[in-house]
Amino acid sequence: MSYGHIFSFLKDSNIDVWDRYVGHQFVQRLGDGKLPRNKFINYLKQDYIFLIHFSRAWGLAVAKTEYLDEMKFCADTISALINTEMNLHIEICAQENITREELSCTRENLANMAYTRYVLEKGLSGDFLDLIVSLAPCIFGYGEIGARLSSGTFHKNYEPWIGTYGGKDYQATCQDVGRILDTAFERRVGHPTDPAPRWDQLKSNFRVATELEIGFWDSNC
Repeated sequence: MSYGHIFSFLKDSNIDVWDRYVGHQFVQRLGDGKLPRNKFINYLKQDYIFLIHFSRAWGLAVAKTEYLDEMKFCADTISALINTEMNLHIEICAQENITREELSCTRENLANMAYTRYVLEKGLSGDFLDLIVSLAPCIFGYGEIGARLSSGTFHKNYEPWIGTYGGKDYQATCQDVGRILDTAFERRVGHPTDPAPRWDQLKSNFRVATELEIGFWDSNC
């Protein structure tokens, strides 16, 4: 999938870990329906906690930018995470008699903690671009996974999850984030074809975040 120039550069620079992430065994089992239901529910509970911290990171992005259009986009993203994406987790878990209160009390596993705190640290120690690049693997990875699974033959067991991330609303979000990333890079670094001292660090940030995504899948297999 193409979600903008900078994402394509970052992905191509880290294609080995990217392919391991989007082609992970957890993802394959979602598509063919062979993922045990208890594993999926455990993942949703962990991801619910992840999304809380993910929303905090987008809130930090509001504080990190001096551009009003970036502020507005980040604020809208927080609203979408809290009011839409997290509701998917609540609704599916409710079918398993797991309440919102129980979800909120989920004990965060170490892989989840490592990933979310890494992203927040990058936002605290760096600028808006550092933070968005560290957030990018989650957003674009789920977009690629959802698009691929929904375009093929998938098992109905996990249709709501696949339909959410492969659906037009989430795909539109990925395109919007891609545009924000491209603009943020141009504003702070320059044209993507120009040599820039920051490139190596940004590629490293993207790679570590992708590796932590793999660790998150591993922890839920």
